[in-house]
Amino acid sequence: MMTGLELVVTRSAEVVPGVRELVLARPDGGPLPAHPAGSHVVAECGERRNAYSLTNGGAEPREYAVAVLRRPGGRGGSAWLHERRPGDPLVVSAPRCAFAPVLTARRHLLVAGGIGITPMLAHVRDAVRWNRDVELLYAHRPDAPAYAADLDRLLGERLRRTSDRREFRGLLGDALRRQPLGTHLYVCGPAPLMELVTDTAEAAGWPAQRVHRERFTAAEVAPGTPFTARLRRSGRDVAVAAGTTLLDALHAAGVAVPSMCRQGVCGECRVPVLAGQPQHRDEYLDEHERAAGTCVLPCVSRSETGVLEVDL
Repeated sequence: MMTGLELVVTRSAEVVPGVRELVLARPDGGPLPAHPAGSHVVAECGERRNAYSLTNGGAEPREYAVAVLRRPGGRGGSAWLHERRPGDPLVVSAPRCAFAPVLTARRHLLVAGGIGITPMLAHVRDAVRWNRDVELLYAHRPDAPAYAADLDRLLGERLRRTSDRREFRGLLGDALRRQPLGTHLYVCGPAPLMELVTDTAEAAGWPAQRVHRERFTAAEVAPGTPFTARLRRSGRDVAVAAGTTLLDALHAAGVAVPSMCRQGVCGECRVPVLAGQPQHRDEYLDEHERAAGTCVLPCVSRSETGVLEVDL
């Protein structure tokens, strides 16, 4: 069991088919750690650990709310959470954030697809509370517009939502073209949607530093080739086979490395790199950290070189 916040489920309800919202609180009802919009927690789901966005405001929270998409082909964590009911205990990490709103932005353009609406709901609530200029474009299945009523109430005409792919492309192009200078773009959703949004923004001349992405899992990638992890401080070499994560290889060799999400999104397992070239597969490091090559997230990333020397 990871060290974290020992909470209980206070409410459990289906938002739309396949998506269940869990509301969590301390057993004594006391305050929880504050967090910016765009934060996530890592939940202990039986034998799994998954990261989930917090959908509620984070100024002085006494509750955390997460929405869980049931993934029939997943690793079992979402199914386990869908079975939680009021009174059940749940351990989560303290909130972490790599998707916070840029407070100096002139405007905030949010683009969400499917379950990617969850961090955007917190962004919207935060923007409305602090009177920030915000607009949301939301793509969803025809039968599953999660949180549609909340978003309609909070945003009114500043919300554009659709279940038609062609219409979404048109709305996206229009939204990107008419934003004032100083607008920041935030996108979260399935990989094809995120690629479409970022490619369209790039083609429209948006600077990369004004485009912010949030993924729930690292992209699917090939198993890779075997390599050796050289541990400078302990003077050991650890063989990492194809299809095995660096983190799993280290743990199998008895090397203690802290970890939480195992999805490349939380940053807990970050390890300094001393020599060699990491093959970054995470969604946590920014482009400058990736280019520098001085750290790696071993839960998903590998090595471009035959030997990767790390500070362990």
